[in-house]
Amino acid sequence: MKILAIADEESKSLWEFYDRSKLEDVELIISCGDLDPHYLSFLTTLSSVPVLYVHGNHDGKYDRVPPDGCICIEDQIYVHNGIRILGLGGSMRYNAGKHQYTEWQMKQRVAKLRFQIFRKRGFDILVTHAPAYQLNDGRDLTHQGFQVFRNLIEKYKPKYFLHGHVHLSYGGNHKRYDKYQNTHIINAFEKCMFEFEAENPKDSLSGF
Repeated sequence: MKILAIADEESKSLWEFYDRSKLEDVELIISCGDLDPHYLSFLTTLSSVPVLYVHGNHDGKYDRVPPDGCICIEDQIYVHNGIRILGLGGSMRYNAGKHQYTEWQMKQRVAKLRFQIFRKRGFDILVTHAPAYQLNDGRDLTHQGFQVFRNLIEKYKPKYFLHGHVHLSYGGNHKRYDKYQNTHIINAFEKCMFEFEAENPKDSLSGF
């Protein structure tokens, strides 16, 4: 299955210079947050595939203008063609903004999902906005990752962990792809396409 992961910055090649052929093989689009709701609505209309999303720390506007036709997967496991996808949006709390959480608050969200995770026998893709602690995160509080995400990876061993929040345009050591234990980590900044079934997922990555 070919999946398009997006986050943080709208792609001009998809929105302003859209060509339907660019997404003709894509079967699922996953947003890791901080994107214009009109952009997500545009993608679901033009691509005719499901667009799943979690909230970024700048997505308070979704309350007023939700992404039309898209599916919010916050605090649930969404199953698409047998693939179990767990969504946990938001960033580390650094001010009074919406969709920001302390480590304890994020742990409480995860605790409420235990029965769901047990019932589904785990999950295949973890979708978040913030990264996991010390896995491609920043050292400032704003971009620091959550330890509980790392715990989820260690315990349930999903095939993929998709996140945004840490822009590749920031420079430094931020990476598009990483691997922790048996989980492939993808920073979805702007856009990134990958094959879920690929033997070597790193080789299947494409920013087209």
